[in-house]
Amino acid sequence: MVNAEQDRERPRVFLVDDHGLFRAGVRTELGVAVEVVGEADDVEPAVELISEREPDVVLLDVHLPGGGGQRVVEAVRDRHPGVRFLALSVSDAPEDVIAVIRAGARGYVTKTISGPELVDAVQRVAAGDAVFSPRLAGFVLDAFAADPGVTTGLVPSFDPELDQLTQREREVLRLIARGYAYKEVAGELSISVKTVESHVSAVLRKLQLSSRHQLTRWASERRLL
Repeated sequence: MVNAEQDRERPRVFLVDDHGLFRAGVRTELGVAVEVVGEADDVEPAVELISEREPDVVLLDVHLPGGGGQRVVEAVRDRHPGVRFLALSVSDAPEDVIAVIRAGARGYVTKTISGPELVDAVQRVAAGDAVFSPRLAGFVLDAFAADPGVTTGLVPSFDPELDQLTQREREVLRLIARGYAYKEVAGELSISVKTVESHVSAVLRKLQLSSRHQLTRWASERRLL
């Protein structure tokens, strides 16, 4: 039996997979270590329910009828930056691994993983860590070494400070650090100057910086320019 204190510590998990029997098996393997707050078998219902329930971790397959798990991540990540994604797939193809990680997932494990290992992976992702099956980690490192700019032009990072920022905040940070004026950032990202100012204020607050100069130095140290 789970007491109230333990319940607060359990990650809230949402399952996305088009095989109901597999989802049932995952529920059983996760047991009482997590709180499963919902399930979906396709992209659109997954996006809707994840946005509604805001779990700590979404455990998702990369191949879904309405599109890949990558689409789920891309649709949710900016609106709900506190939701983290862990891919759980039968596929260990490099292109699948890289696509979902570039979209914003925090890790990727294959369906050969054991129950206790899966629980550990979910808990680690909920805590902010990045988790990969050993062989898959090599794909990610090799890909990012060859192409340090992901599709958004941002450097992939598992830096806890950088991970506080939403995708849009990272885009604004990068342009401001490059010397863009607020109006230029607004034009580049098709947003208002007021929105740019709001994002910059949020970035400075989250990173505990006090000036544009400090922000530029912070970004330069992390090779984000």
